[in-house]
Parts: sequence; C-alpha cells; structure tokens
Amino acid sequence: MSIDRDLVTLCAGLAVPLAVGAVLAPFRATLPAVDAALCLVLVVVAVAAGGKRAGGYLAAVSAAAWFDFFFTTPYDQFVIDNRDEIETTVLLLAIGIAVTEIAVWGRRQHLAASRRAGYLDGVRAAAQAVAAGDSPAALTERVSQELSTVLSLRACRFQAGMAGIGEPARLQQDGQVTVPRRSWDADRDGLPQNIDTELLAESGGLLQGRFLMRAGPGSHPTREQRLVAIALADQVAAALAGTHRAGQL
Repeated sequence: MSIDRDLVTLCAGLAVPLAVGAVLAPFRATLPAVDAALCLVLVVVAVAAGGKRAGGYLAAVSAAAWFDFFFTTPYDQFVIDNRDEIETTVLLLAIGIAVTEIAVWGRRQHLAASRRAGYLDGVRAAAQAVAAGDSPAALTERVSQELSTVLSLRACRFQAGMAGIGEPARLQQDGQVTVPRRSWDADRDGLPQNIDTELLAESGGLLQGRFLMRAGPGSHPTREQRLVAIALADQVAAALAGTHRAGQL
C-alpha cells in the first residue's frame, strides 16, 4: 500500500507539536517556557526537513498554538496575558516559518544538484560511446535514450541526413524552441505536445541528421535540460562527421 508522503508530513506537522506539548506540560512548573519553545522549534525543524512548505508552515502554526495553550498563562487556554510570552510565541512562529523556507530552499538545491549529476552522467556516457568507437546506430540509439530521459520524451529516433521534413518544431542551438507559423515560449510551455520536435545534429556547419522527438505528457524541460540535449546531439554530429571523414580516406 502506497503512502502519500505529503499527507504524512501534514499530519506530522499538525499532531507532533501537540504530542510534544502534552508530554512537556506536566513539567511546566519547573521547565522554563523558553526551553519548551526550543523543544517545539526542534519539532518544526524535523517536519520542515522534508522540504514541504505546507507541512513546515502547519508545524510552525501548530507549535505556536500549543505553546500558547500549554506554556503561557493562563494555562490550558488559547489566551496570553504576559507580554514576554506573546513575544516568545510570535518568535516561535517566525522561526518556524524561516526554518521551513530554508529547508525548502536546501531541498531544491539538493534536487537540482542531483539532476545536474544525472545530466553529466548522460553526457559522459555518450562521450565514452564516441571514444569507444561504437557504431553510428549504437551511438544514436544510446543518445536517443539519454534524450528521452533528459527531456521526458515519449519517443525519440534518429534520422540521418534529414531536417525540416514534416514541419516539426525545432529545438535551436540556444535552447529556444520554434514552431512553424506561431510563437512558442519553451520556458513557459515546455515542448509541443501535438507535433514532433527535431533536434539537428550538425558539425562544422554540415548536417548529419536529426533527432525526431515526441514529448511525453507534461514534458517541461528547463533551459538547462534543453542545453544538455543540444550537447548530446553535438557529440553525435562530431562522431558521425569523423566516421564520414575516415571513410573517405
């Protein structure tokens, strides 16, 4: 049975501060309120570490609410009479929100670094195939697979010596996408869904062929991903051009 991690995070953000507050409440006569607040901050940090903003925010609000309920006078009411305790509650909420934003940013950076590592692995694999002297068919098949992964394609195939046939969209060398007879914003709209997109493999101004790509559902590659795809196609073009030159000697 699959578990919705977002739902688990939301439930933890709501329930764990309550549980911690209830456990600490019997000791509030000897436990300073600031110490209780620090314990609740740790709870928010633990929930926010998952990188989900909604869960972190909910944990921050829950922690502030239960701190008010259990550790500010009058006890066991959502009322605060003491100005210092009001400030502590507000700081607890603010710190919880700040920690959540830092955690979300950190998780995004980690995921971006992981994606870049994956892209580099793909480029490295293609370069190794070129260096190993793989046959043109094997090389273009390998790069077609890498392109499918990088761009979230439904299908990708290489056609030697072709360009423009069938009026496809085109992934340009600068990472932009052009579509016949209309404007297209790849950063906003991703790859076209209803037509093929071609990526030319050119070396030294000479056309070696094209990768004809059909975007998968929701294919929305970033500019960085599109530039990686172009680098892969350039490697194929250079290898094919070298093969043709060798065959002419």
